[in-house]
Amino acid sequence: MTGRPEKHSLTLRGHRTSVSLEGEFWEAFRALARARGMGINELATEIDESRGDRGLASAIRVTVLRALQSPAGQSGA
Repeated sequence: MTGRPEKHSLTLRGHRTSVSLEGEFWEAFRALARARGMGINELATEIDESRGDRGLASAIRVTVLRALQSPAGQSGA
């Protein structure tokens, strides 16, 4: 593990925001976006729209975890 979370900027519906995730989650998030034929901003927007009251970073982690746990792996919806 790399230790501290890494902060990266994302653009959601035309607005910039920063998200802090561990390096391993950034790698898995990028891989998930590629597997779904999306950019990370597009996937982050989709996650943001359905996250409810959960923080965006937490919602991204849960999405990555669920994708990795699903039988379809990263290609699942």
